[in-house]
Amino acid sequence: MMRRVPLWVWQLLLLFGVFGAWHLLTTPGLLPPFLFENDRQAAFFFGEPLKVLQRIVGWFFVSADIYEHLAVTLLETVLAFGIGTLLGLGCGLWLALSPLAAAILDPYIKAANSMPRVILAPIFAVWFGLGIASKVALGVTLVFFIVFFNVYQGVKEVSPVVLANARMLGASRRALLRHVYLPSATSWVFSSLHTSVGLAFVGAVVGEYLGSSRGVGYLILQAEGAFDINTVMAGILVLTVFALLLDAAVGRIERRLMKWQPRSGESEKL
Repeated sequence: MMRRVPLWVWQLLLLFGVFGAWHLLTTPGLLPPFLFENDRQAAFFFGEPLKVLQRIVGWFFVSADIYEHLAVTLLETVLAFGIGTLLGLGCGLWLALSPLAAAILDPYIKAANSMPRVILAPIFAVWFGLGIASKVALGVTLVFFIVFFNVYQGVKEVSPVVLANARMLGASRRALLRHVYLPSATSWVFSSLHTSVGLAFVGAVVGEYLGSSRGVGYLILQAEGAFDINTVMAGILVLTVFALLLDAAVGRIERRLMKWQPRSGESEKL
């Protein structure tokens, strides 16, 4: 029976189950008395799903005041995601194909990667101001290293036999880059991009926390100051949905560009 039911049905059932449990646990009278001093404490700490959904509906369809904030956060996220990806791709290819430069820069790259980069947010705010630039800069630092290390590893794992055969057939350095190195790194790049989407959102929201007058992170910060847990949860859900949409867009591009790659299980069938 489980095989006959589509996968999306099970996913929706799990989602409804989570929200149903959330609703029951935050309804007065249903929790064991030893967990909270009174029935309203659960709703105060965890919010109420119906009120959270009402807040989201109000944002999008009643007051319609979230669009400006959401546009700012999405712009910061997309810019950080795109710039970080391009920089990581370029630097990864360069160092993977330049062993001497990689050996010289190796300790500095490792040191920069080990740094908790969220602490750079106040510095970027001083350097670039409280506008979009400081949030984009923070997001770029989070995205860059994930893409960089995946591209570097993907190029390094190119088969020596394939390289030798291509050189024997007269392939130039540019031809090797286009037809051997880049296809080898592409699968590694897309695997890193799915992780980078969430980190780009983290960079934008953390930057908005530290100083901003617009953005979904700003709305969440204002709600936290007023102890409005329902608005906080609504902001988190909105960010989660749009992060999933951006990740789905990356997955669609991946499927179009990776048509040459055999699907899971095809190699076993052969």
